[in-house]
Amino acid sequence: MKRKSEKRRPESMKKRRAAQREEAELKSDIHISVSDQLYFAVLQQKIKSTADRHCFCIDDELSYENFYADFGPLNLAMFYRFCCKLTKKLKSCTLAKKKIVFYTCGDQKKQANAAYLIGSYAVMHLQKTPEEAYSLLVSRNSTYLPFRDASFGTCMYNLNILDCLCAIYKVQRFSQSDVSRTSSFAVAHLMKCNTFCIVFHAPNEMYSHKMYLQALQFGWLDFSQFDVEEYEHYERAENGDFNWIVPGKFLAFSGPHPKSKMENGYPLHAPEAYFPYFRKHNITTIVRLNKKMYDAKRFTDMGFEHHDLFFVDGSTPNDSIVRMFLNICENADGAIAVHCKAGLGRTGTLIGCYMMKHYRLTAAEAIAWMRICRPGSVIGPQQNFVEDKQSSLWSEGDVFREKMNEQENGKLAVTRILSGVDDITINGSNKNKMSKKEEAELYNDDEEMNGITQGDKLRALKSKRQARASTGSLSQEEKNIHSRSSQSLRILLQSSGQSCKAVVNPSHLPDASEKRKRTRTSLPANSVGGRRTVSRRRRTRCSLQSMRSTRLCHSIPKARAPLLR
Repeated sequence: MKRKSEKRRPESMKKRRAAQREEAELKSDIHISVSDQLYFAVLQQKIKSTADRHCFCIDDELSYENFYADFGPLNLAMFYRFCCKLTKKLKSCTLAKKKIVFYTCGDQKKQANAAYLIGSYAVMHLQKTPEEAYSLLVSRNSTYLPFRDASFGTCMYNLNILDCLCAIYKVQRFSQSDVSRTSSFAVAHLMKCNTFCIVFHAPNEMYSHKMYLQALQFGWLDFSQFDVEEYEHYERAENGDFNWIVPGKFLAFSGPHPKSKMENGYPLHAPEAYFPYFRKHNITTIVRLNKKMYDAKRFTDMGFEHHDLFFVDGSTPNDSIVRMFLNICENADGAIAVHCKAGLGRTGTLIGCYMMKHYRLTAAEAIAWMRICRPGSVIGPQQNFVEDKQSSLWSEGDVFREKMNEQENGKLAVTRILSGVDDITINGSNKNKMSKKEEAELYNDDEEMNGITQGDKLRALKSKRQARASTGSLSQEEKNIHSRSSQSLRILLQSSGQSCKAVVNPSHLPDASEKRKRTRTSLPANSVGGRRTVSRRRRTRCSLQSMRSTRLCHSIPKARAPLLR
């Protein structure tokens, strides 16, 4: 029998004791101060907001869609939505006097993604360097699982949170205020890394830290221009399954099929389905890395360049393929669309090589950025291959940029780069021509040519994902925080049976007066077939003049068009 005094115990007493228990639990958890108002916490259980603090968690709201054993990092759309949510809270008048606590109480995988989000936010919005942000995350002796590739079995390569933070730091677009607030330590760090390796020939001119930072940052990540709905629309298999890796320069996409149709429950798209989007975004070159599933003439007849650089699914390219890919990209008129089967492993590997050579990203930074843009990129031994190529590609990039600077200063007589895929010989030899033994090794994989490969499995897994608004809708207020400059235009998916004339606006076709001839190049279709030669009349392009040291990629078109709505 309870006493009357116990029955009459005030509710305030119960609340006080509950608060005391909660405070005791909080002391046993990890709390990290990110700024004066913002905190990050790794907790054992969920907590509620109080009069002096506002708490929120995204463990259930933002979830990574895995292929196999991979679990992160969360993609660009999820990072964007997290930034919108947190920025709104920090700017809220009602929360101005409260501490903002972003917490996670999930498993180790959720903790790693939460740490990546708050660390990246600190880099982008709180002017922290990657090292400063990461030191905060581990300041309480906390550890986080490294991210891994989209495969089963033993992890061959660890991608750490710091790698992701460094990638975000290098690709973001600095505003004038950001640059002025950046510490001299950050400048020294960038100079030490020799990012972009710009050689200045101006002995009488002192370049300020601000000018140097503006030259070094690539501007690939600009949330004021980012269209999250477009990103989420296009990444889905039914809508094209493609993502920009380097805006205006590289687009990675799943390989087209001979005909647009549904097969085994997931959609396949013909080349014609991509024409409107490619035209709208100045994509002039297509590189195919898998076996031939469609006729390349469907691209070349419509004015695109098309190149075949086949190597076995899940494997790594040889030096000849890497060299030819780099030459193709360095001499392309516009942006390049690269695909294999799923547009993940082989595609990411070669794009990563270009990023290391021309932007001097580390292998880990390149892989991190590609996975943030297109989850699942670079798989298995391809990760170690990219890492092994880092040093040599950095050296090649240094020589390339030094020649550009010499040319601009009148010290270089040769002003053109000859494409490595042209049939041009020097001293009777073609450096890019492979031996018959190499050709036989490349085209002697029965599983790639006839069976189900890694790319098929990854594409099937992605296609089975249910169409959904994966990260929720943005409120109008959140949209205003990161406003977009233009409305997206809608372009419908075209059936492969329809006429190409109905797909492409004739006004967008190359002008006949330019007397342009689009090219199609390929490696041999089998081990005994001879190498296809390209017409000697193919014009060479002046890559050195068009690729400026401060901007190696084309500008991002303001009008972006959803393709397959």
